[in-house]
Amino acid sequence: MFGPGSQFDEFFNDPRWALAMVRATVLEAAHPQIGAALIDNSTFVAHPWRRLRNTFLSLQRMFGADDHVRQREAARLNRLHARLNGTDPQGRSYDAMSPDVRAWVVATLFESTVTMCRLSGRPLEQHAMERLYTEFQAFLAAMGDEDGHLPPTVQEFWQYYDRVVEEELENTEAMHIVLYKLFDHLPAPPLLNGLPTLWGAGRVVAGPVIGAITVASLPEPFRRRAGLPELPGAQTLMQGAYLAAGLARFLPGGRTHAGAIADLLFLSPDSDDPRARTITALRDKVSRAAALVRLVTPLPAEPEPAPEGRTLRSAEEFFTQVLDQTGNGYLDWPDLAAMARELSSRLDLDEPEETRLYNAFADWWRELQAAVDADGDGRISAHEYAVAAPSMAGPALIRVAEVLFDVTDKDGNQTIDDDEYRALFRTAFHRDTTGVGTAYTRSAFIKDFLSFMTGRRRTTPYDPLLAQA
Repeated sequence: MFGPGSQFDEFFNDPRWALAMVRATVLEAAHPQIGAALIDNSTFVAHPWRRLRNTFLSLQRMFGADDHVRQREAARLNRLHARLNGTDPQGRSYDAMSPDVRAWVVATLFESTVTMCRLSGRPLEQHAMERLYTEFQAFLAAMGDEDGHLPPTVQEFWQYYDRVVEEELENTEAMHIVLYKLFDHLPAPPLLNGLPTLWGAGRVVAGPVIGAITVASLPEPFRRRAGLPELPGAQTLMQGAYLAAGLARFLPGGRTHAGAIADLLFLSPDSDDPRARTITALRDKVSRAAALVRLVTPLPAEPEPAPEGRTLRSAEEFFTQVLDQTGNGYLDWPDLAAMARELSSRLDLDEPEETRLYNAFADWWRELQAAVDADGDGRISAHEYAVAAPSMAGPALIRVAEVLFDVTDKDGNQTIDDDEYRALFRTAFHRDTTGVGTAYTRSAFIKDFLSFMTGRRRTTPYDPLLAQA
């Protein structure tokens, strides 16, 4: 069912699966409950690469060979989903723990994988399809869901799938963001950060193409009902893209291995990873090419990276890049919950440490509401924050720093050593802790954290942790 030799393991490293996962995400976002949860709680708009990395790691854990790792990840996901509930703008409730909602997420993954094979000219044989379906059923069972929310057989699955598509899916805001906004405004991954012109040139072409391919691959009844326009030639473009991605599987040397690609994509040039030196050298050469692109390509101006030595940014920048984790223009509880979720994921926390960190952020939110929410609307605008920024470091924020130190200090010796430091700041170090022979003390840690959260400093480890896209 899981690990090497499974159908999922084979498809996980298939380049076509990237296209299939975009399609599955759109079908998930079209479900009204999932779409509402994404809009209210997800960081996929403001921090898409971080969200992709976390999803990638979660799938690796759930479909890997280690049953203990799978059980821990399932428990973590269940705790995460239990915190995601609310009401959409139409007054309808949503709950990420709903068995029907969770079944639909798994259904989109399975159906999009089957569709991926068909569109690339190599449809799955019946026995392979049934085996893959059994693996996805096992995934749902590993999450603790009871049988019955997914049909027992593949034959019955297609009736279920058609019914949900025709009766339940809607033209949601989240779906439109994925199709028409996300790729058009997708920030550069850490690997290409600092090359806005080159990234912008590629995005201008790739964004609309990915959107057109995804729309063309959606079920025709839903596409028509949702009023999604299919561009002329989109079907041919879609089939060509799937065929080309399929051919990429035959590249030598495991160059399409998902893990290797993800490691490279999320590698920051500021990291102390040895590969970063090679990346830095390549970036110098690419910068020269970007200068040429800038001369010949009419792109809108994009902000350049902060000059070396610049440590401060405006309150508005800090609000947008760090505090507004969901990207809706306001600071409210889902933004701080997203910070707690990211920190818990980085540190791979179990209970009770995870709840302890969430509770510290919840206390900070209550403190912020009382001190900063001037109009009492339950959320904090960028203007309200800018006015009150100097008074941000109240007792509750200090408590957040203390709890974060405690859960990072795994051995409880009141210092954070190199390994513990890496666990928290592993995606991009702004200082090399290898072999320095000194420990990060509680007071220094708390001072740095508060300096970041109130002084809006760029050159601390917390910037890539909480501001990186």
